[in-house]
Amino acid sequence: MSSSETTRPDPGHLAGLPLGVDIGGTGMKAAPVDLGAGDFAAERVRERTPQPATPQAVADALARVVSTFPVSDAPVGVTMPGIVRHGVVGSAANIDAAWVGTDADALFSRTLGRAVHVVNDADAAGLAEATYGAARGRRGLVLVTTLGTGIGSALVHDGQLVPNSELGHLELDGHVAEHRAANSAREREELTMAAWAERLTRFYRHLERLFSPDLFVVGGGVSKKADEFLPLLEIDTEIVPATLRNKAGIVGAALEADRAAGR
Repeated sequence: MSSSETTRPDPGHLAGLPLGVDIGGTGMKAAPVDLGAGDFAAERVRERTPQPATPQAVADALARVVSTFPVSDAPVGVTMPGIVRHGVVGSAANIDAAWVGTDADALFSRTLGRAVHVVNDADAAGLAEATYGAARGRRGLVLVTTLGTGIGSALVHDGQLVPNSELGHLELDGHVAEHRAANSAREREELTMAAWAERLTRFYRHLERLFSPDLFVVGGGVSKKADEFLPLLEIDTEIVPATLRNKAGIVGAALEADRAAGR
């Protein structure tokens, strides 16, 4: 059952705001977003991701979450842990394989009876950081990476998202980069921060050669320990920790949906 984390505010205040929903392997979280402030307009609501996480089961759970907020025709932005092209899911990480080839925009819009725009989870977080967070006001190319179980990535140029970069899948030392340099690799191999920083240095140098970014932003839970490893990276590009943390996916999804709706 869905549950709000605090008392809900006046419904009239929320009806016109876009809703952001972050769908993960174990839970989905939703909140209306004030795009002027780049923050939640009410406390988020959470529900477990159904198991198995088939398209219709997730759509039904999404409807339950959305129904906890005031009735609205404002757009809904939804993150998915996979590649998303024009609303169609192209890969399935931590969700059911039946998602591959599913038009999630159409499925969710039909289920909710309002416009829904689906975006890759790392892309949503990256867009939020570039618009409201660590890269706010920065021009040029911002490359956001999330260091967790894998390595998520987002490319944002002058505030515009370039979707589905999937840079954690690049090759590093003969391996998929995220298998060697994600935070999960550090934990699995019990690497010191210094040893992990050497791998991260090679990864970020590779990204420098490919993209010549103006700024790196590093997210994921380990970014809370940024002062323990970011100063150890030997790269030329400025690199800073993310600031929105677990709000980034919801905020970015709502922002992208609002833009897609032309509001």
